[in-house]
Amino acid sequence: MLPVLIFRHSLTEGPGYFTTFLDRHGIPWQLVRIDAGDAVPKDLNGTSGICLMGGHMSVNDDLPWIPPLLALLRQAVASDVPVIGHCLGGQLMAKALGGTVSRNPVKEIGWGDVRVTNAEAALPWLGEVAQPMLAFHWHGETFSLPPGATRILDSVWCANQAYVLNGRHIGMQCHVEMTPELIASWCDNGAAEIATSDSPGVQSPGAIQADMDARIARLHQLADKIYFRWIQGLRK
Repeated sequence: MLPVLIFRHSLTEGPGYFTTFLDRHGIPWQLVRIDAGDAVPKDLNGTSGICLMGGHMSVNDDLPWIPPLLALLRQAVASDVPVIGHCLGGQLMAKALGGTVSRNPVKEIGWGDVRVTNAEAALPWLGEVAQPMLAFHWHGETFSLPPGATRILDSVWCANQAYVLNGRHIGMQCHVEMTPELIASWCDNGAAEIATSDSPGVQSPGAIQADMDARIARLHQLADKIYFRWIQGLRK
């Protein structure tokens, strides 16, 4: 099988559980380290799918890698090459496909439930699920739905938590790829951001890291459903 291209935009926001899942299913992958200066590929030759991770930047920033990446995402969707986006990744997808990215009403950091908003559209991705489902969050901006996309998840603090497009692409505002190591790193690196935030959607590092094993287990149950559906569309 051709490899999945995984775009890492920030050194601390690696693929986490996503590559664990790919490895478990024998799916090869290649990391494109935007944070280390790797170039955005000009075409999709030799690519089975595209995965986009998170990042501290805004998709509206004037960064040299954003325009070519948006062009590659449009090419992927036009060619039916599956795309999956986590947080910033979901925002990049939305912007590439005609949506907008703007400030969310409140900053959202920590654990929070997500809820199905369209049972029919969510069914192939989530199956019959008990609601609500637990996800992880760390964002101050959010996306609008790109034309043709269907929202499948929302949360108390953010109206658009996930959307699907053409049965094979999914953009998420939430993070389902988290591991205990990633969460500990983010809490350490983001301690100042948490301390200076007065948002009701922001949790303390202590609260975030409490009951970690049980929360991670629930998160990965959600990730497994989404990732398993997504890999069904990969190009062989």
